[in-house]
Amino acid sequence: MNNWKHAAKETVRFRRFERRNYSAFRSMHKVINIGVVSASTLLFALPANAQAQKPVEQTQQGASTQVDLEEVEVTASRAPIALNQATKIVTVIPAQEIAAAPVTSIQDLLEYAAGVDVRQRGEGGTQADISIRGGTFDQIAVLLNGINLSNPQTGHYSFDIPVNLSDIERIEVISGPSSRVFGASAFAGAINIITKSGQSNRISTDNYAGMHQLWKLEAGIDHVAGQFGQRFSAGYAHSGGYTENTDYKQLNLFWQSQVKSREADFQFQAGYNDKGYGANSFYSAAYPNQYDKTRRFFLSAGGETKGKIRFTPKVYWTRHTDRFELFRSDPASWYTGHNYHETQVFGTNLNAATTWSLGTTSMGVEFRSEGVRSNVLGNEMKEPQDVPFEKEGQYTKSYSRSNISYFLEHNVLLNQFTLSLGVLANYNSALNQGVRFYPGVDASWRFADNFRLYGSWNRALRMPTFTDLFYSSKTNIGNPDLKPEESEAFELGVKYGTYFLRAHVAGFYRKGKNMIDWVKQNPDDLWESRNLTEVDNMGVETNVSFLPAELMGGNCFVRKVELGYAYIHQKKESADYISNYALDYLKHKFTAHLNHAIWRGFSASWYLRWQDRAGSYTKYEAQKPAYEEPYAPYCVVDLKLNWQHKALNLYAELNNLFDATYYDLGNIPQPGFWFKAGFNYTFSY
Repeated sequence: MNNWKHAAKETVRFRRFERRNYSAFRSMHKVINIGVVSASTLLFALPANAQAQKPVEQTQQGASTQVDLEEVEVTASRAPIALNQATKIVTVIPAQEIAAAPVTSIQDLLEYAAGVDVRQRGEGGTQADISIRGGTFDQIAVLLNGINLSNPQTGHYSFDIPVNLSDIERIEVISGPSSRVFGASAFAGAINIITKSGQSNRISTDNYAGMHQLWKLEAGIDHVAGQFGQRFSAGYAHSGGYTENTDYKQLNLFWQSQVKSREADFQFQAGYNDKGYGANSFYSAAYPNQYDKTRRFFLSAGGETKGKIRFTPKVYWTRHTDRFELFRSDPASWYTGHNYHETQVFGTNLNAATTWSLGTTSMGVEFRSEGVRSNVLGNEMKEPQDVPFEKEGQYTKSYSRSNISYFLEHNVLLNQFTLSLGVLANYNSALNQGVRFYPGVDASWRFADNFRLYGSWNRALRMPTFTDLFYSSKTNIGNPDLKPEESEAFELGVKYGTYFLRAHVAGFYRKGKNMIDWVKQNPDDLWESRNLTEVDNMGVETNVSFLPAELMGGNCFVRKVELGYAYIHQKKESADYISNYALDYLKHKFTAHLNHAIWRGFSASWYLRWQDRAGSYTKYEAQKPAYEEPYAPYCVVDLKLNWQHKALNLYAELNNLFDATYYDLGNIPQPGFWFKAGFNYTFSY
């Protein structure tokens, strides 16, 4: 069909021809591609088999328009499951939407998901606290190609990930407790980042510059030779800062390789992330001249056998270091030196899955060792150790713990009904309380052609971070006697989906026990890490995505309209504490997205978000005593303009278009209007 002399510009993709009584008519004078994509399954597939649909190349007459009707498998359970069958809310952000969004980091991108709370501390992905459905930043699992990179020291560093936006094939956000799928760290949900892998021979680059001395250079190369494919990428970003002490420098290096054979497929990846940034008021507005220097090293290897029983062994190692300076310059007389930390995580897991007459059964075991060396966190060491790669500083404290998790899950996938039953059995060496069990049940029922009703019940566990346990300073007091957080969660919702309209509405309730937060009773008190007796979250989340181009044809100038809203109400027993994290939840969040063509390769993407946060922060002003200031609601509008010509794309980003003043966290002001412009180019060889 691709050789038709007068082929039309529009390409239409069908999942299948069933339930499509208009298929033959839609195929007239069109280029037809028929196929089903298998996307990331986290535990039973490699990213090589997990690619979201690539953009269609241009024809001689002009740019093509792709209508993507494929069903995608997502990481909603331990076995592969189609997105429209998933028994949880899974938000999938594919590469095309990432490229069209006015963002410079993963953290920026997640701002546009209604159920996700992003509390930025700086621009360009320097640091952000990301949570789901009223949880905290320590309560989500962050995964890269299925490898858990959650930082046991603190969730502040969980997104120190060595990939650039141009590396990402898609991002999956799984809402709700998912411990039995991803382990204990997935207390409130999980975010899985799936990178592009060597599928073709090409070289690509993405570069931009903007206000506040901003510039970034990215480049990547993909190479395929027979059954061997690999990708290497590098990126460097710099900014002078949008206000005093908000400058940053970032370096990302990432390598991914895969080997396919008749018996098994194998995947290897390695990465290095290096950041240095001014941390204006990051952890206390009383000391605004802070600075942070972090590094992360990452290695992993995995495989998947083929046959009746599929085995997926994985092994990974990550090392994260940071140097925190309370005074970047001119330290106070009482200041004795910087804080130095090094965390190392080693993990290995083995999973097995088989499909039989009653469904798919999966089981597995994971071992994870977490340790820290520091001059602040842990127990006293017998002998101090010099901090590697630093001119001064010694590690004087250390701490370690081991975690073993056993998983068992069974999935029944019928034409109109899906049932998933599973349990996590967890043992942690720091608890000395034996094995704890965390079961869960998910189910969905397609009661009409385009409607699906689903519900779930899950229990979850989250261990305290090393910071929760040990961090003490001029402003903080840790608590080594903290208990682990536990929760029980319920969810009920309805999904609707056609080839041009997708929507869902969900209600959820999570009952939390021993929830951990940094709290104080008066503005001048120190922050203390405590178990709150009970924190219950309940709320509603809804999203509508309309694709006019699929309904009215490729010539429709409006390509996508999407609206999202999330509401959370929190019931707590916290003795009226002032909260730094857990009780400052996002009560209302509304998001809107419009993507439309303009003229001859020009297009625009508009993003709007309005949010209203509960809680307050300690306000510091010169010559005044500290006092509590409630968070004010705000609205931010972002815009990205694109011009596409063959393999070249020129773009301009206008962030915070109307220069709104707002705060995500404490006294840290967020950037005002910021203009950026750049280009990307792909060369095939």
